[in-house]
Amino acid sequence: MPNVKLYNIKGEVIGSIELAETVFGAEVNAPAMHSYVVAYLANQRQGTQSAKTRAEVSGGGKKPWRQKGTGRARQGSTRSPQWTHGGVVFAPKPRDYRLSLNKKLKRVALVSALSSKAAEEKIIVVDAIDLKDGKTREMAAALKALNANKALVVLADNDEKTVRATRNIEGVEISFVGTLNTYEILKHDTLVITKGAVEKVEEVYA
Repeated sequence: MPNVKLYNIKGEVIGSIELAETVFGAEVNAPAMHSYVVAYLANQRQGTQSAKTRAEVSGGGKKPWRQKGTGRARQGSTRSPQWTHGGVVFAPKPRDYRLSLNKKLKRVALVSALSSKAAEEKIIVVDAIDLKDGKTREMAAALKALNANKALVVLADNDEKTVRATRNIEGVEISFVGTLNTYEILKHDTLVITKGAVEKVEEVYA
C-alpha cells in the first residue's frame, strides 16, 4: 500500500497518508491509457472543416481550348484541381471524429494514470487548500512551497476561491473528483490533491 507524506499549504510535512493499493498501486496498463488519450483528443475535434471539390466550385462549364493542335496539355475544365480557383482533390468535409470507450476501459486507464504518478512519486497530498483572500499570489506561493510546477490541482468539491486563484497561473489547472480524467493526469508533471479528494477518489474507484 503506497504511503506518501501529507503536507500543509505552506509546504510543511505534517504527517503521512496511506493510499489505496487498488487505486494508487495498481498495475499500470499503458495500452488502456493510450486508447483513452487518443479517444479524448479525437473527441475534442469539432470536425467542421470543409472545402469544395471540382463538382462544387462555380464555373468551368466550357472547355478552355480544343483538344488537339494547340501544343498545350489537354484541359476539360478551368475548375480542375490544378487550376487557380479549381476544386480541391479529396476535399475535407464535416465529419464526426468521436470515439467511444467502455466504462471499464476508462476506469482502468484512470487507475493506471494515478498509479503511474504514485510510482514516480509525483503525487503531493495536502490536508486542505484554504486561501484567505483567494488571490493568485497566495496559490502561486503555495505551489512554490510544494515544489509543484505544471501541476494538476484536484479538489473534492468546487472551491470558488481556489479556482479563481489558480486561473492565471501558467501550466496549472484545476480539476474536481467528478471530472478527473486520464488525459489531464498524464498531461501534468505533478498531481496536487487534497486529502478530501483522495478519500473521494478511493471511495469511487477502489
